[in-house]
Amino acid sequence: MIEAVKFWNEPNNKSHWDFEIDKDWVIFSEMVKMAAQAVKAENSGITRVLGGISPIDPLFITKLESRGALADIDAIAVHGFPLDWNHWQINHWPDKIAEIEAVTNLPIWVTEVGISTFGAEEVQEFGLRRTAELLMGRVQRVHWYSLYDLPKAWEATTRHREAEGSSYYRHFYMGLLREDGSPKLALKHFSDFTPEFGICQWFHFEDERLEPAIQWLRKLGVKKLRTGLSWADYLRPNAHQWFDHMMKSLEEFDLTVTFCFTPEAKGVQPHHTSPPQNIAEFADFCVEMMRRYA
Repeated sequence: MIEAVKFWNEPNNKSHWDFEIDKDWVIFSEMVKMAAQAVKAENSGITRVLGGISPIDPLFITKLESRGALADIDAIAVHGFPLDWNHWQINHWPDKIAEIEAVTNLPIWVTEVGISTFGAEEVQEFGLRRTAELLMGRVQRVHWYSLYDLPKAWEATTRHREAEGSSYYRHFYMGLLREDGSPKLALKHFSDFTPEFGICQWFHFEDERLEPAIQWLRKLGVKKLRTGLSWADYLRPNAHQWFDHMMKSLEEFDLTVTFCFTPEAKGVQPHHTSPPQNIAEFADFCVEMMRRYA
């Protein structure tokens, strides 16, 4: 079921970690160190991955390395969206991987890469094929983001929102499937790259897309799936029932599970991006999820 766990998501991106509170990622470093040690003690066979960095920044990796945060980490994850948000071209993917390889001996995983259809579906169609050419065989793991478009009635997980201008709306067009489940042009190509390519699909609390997503993943030949178990959701009523249902439903896939998002009641500030008041509680959450599902 679970083959790998990731500690947080895009920690060097303000949309996911408030580094105005945690200046220079001091708290984050200690939190990852503690959580990785706790998971290793619980199950040393699980691959432990640093939450995908975005932007791809070797200095961030060097900073965490100097604090001992990577001592019990097995792989470094990176995220890249060169046709939508990054200030580099899609053909620079090998160079971006090499930048991280230059500062660590750990394997590099690309746990989110995707192309929005905000401008045209043909852009995603091209981007999928070109991404596969550049990354297959270059890194150990690639997860395409994502299977479904983000529903327009939801908010994207970003603190910038409409201040991003058109960039904000690209969050809602990253799927191979539209919100209603109908396929886009790139979908017909995706099975050309499975099972080497995985999918990253976040399932929200009590997400009605879970069962149809599983049917699509089977059709596409996907074996490796990345999703998340949210610490923030863990304190909701019926959280255990939803987590149990989701993880049971996904047990046929090789799962990379991301542990992230601070419950409002546990943060220095009442926000999911806030560092926790007590980092040991995040480690405890990780261990409980390991005991329950790994």
